[in-house]
Amino acid sequence: MIVWSLFLLGILVFLALDLGVFNKNPHAISVKEASIWTSIWVCLSFLFSGVIYWLYSTGEIDNVDALTPTDATIKYITGYLIELSLSIDNIFVIAVIFSSFHIPQKYQHRVLFWGILGAIVFRALMIFFGVVLIKKFSFTTYIFGTFLLFTAYRMLFSKEKKFNPKKSFIYGKLRKVMPITSHMQGQKFFVKLRHITAATPLFIALVVIEFTDILFALDSVPAILAITSDPFLVFSSNIFAILGLRSMYFFLANMLDRFNYLKYSLVAILSFVGIKLILAHHYKFPEWLSLGFIALSLLIGILLSMKKGPGN
Repeated sequence: MIVWSLFLLGILVFLALDLGVFNKNPHAISVKEASIWTSIWVCLSFLFSGVIYWLYSTGEIDNVDALTPTDATIKYITGYLIELSLSIDNIFVIAVIFSSFHIPQKYQHRVLFWGILGAIVFRALMIFFGVVLIKKFSFTTYIFGTFLLFTAYRMLFSKEKKFNPKKSFIYGKLRKVMPITSHMQGQKFFVKLRHITAATPLFIALVVIEFTDILFALDSVPAILAITSDPFLVFSSNIFAILGLRSMYFFLANMLDRFNYLKYSLVAILSFVGIKLILAHHYKFPEWLSLGFIALSLLIGILLSMKKGPGN
């Protein structure tokens, strides 16, 4: 329990420094600044694997699956890479949402900050229930595995429809329950208009991003549960991927059209973890194989995208 408390406290400290110190004044995040923060979060995420090794070698954490320190470390890194790869797909949607609601770049960081706070809460709940289901009902692995294979199939063969946030279910519901204005007053989420309080585009973008993150979590949480059902490994790898999502968004925002081959990497990863879940009770994949396959899939997708260029 102490480890969990310290981990959550560390997250809150990072977030407080982020909003209260480093980004106290709204400003457009430059590619250079985003690249620095992306590097920092990726390095911190991999350095944390050393903490994982120490925790599982000293018994400071509740080792529910009796993992060796090496296995726990590999599972953490594998889970982080899965979440990181699926987060890239999320970045495309965030870019569309910001564009649709005409959110100035200098206010986008504020929206993503509060969006990540919500994402942490929702992910924690989904991970908790996902772990409980797998632990209590062994057949859940077949359901999750089939769902991931279906998601991979749909991603590969379905005709790509352009996402329109203003035609989404959540936006339609918001319009019915609260006044909405198209005007913004700085970085405020709500403004006073005569005798009513209206939601600004910043708040609407925030809610739509939260809603889409829940939908993405339906893929990512089962995917990482294929690697491990250890709650701390699942949660920590998820959180590090989410925390690095903001800086990665600003780093990749102007280069999204270059990464068109990453779609096939995601299909391969989802298919692999789906098969792994279905076969979980019959065959145990070596940890190095899972990590190697996922890392190689990501690397091939990135290299092909950089070589072919946008639009090819």
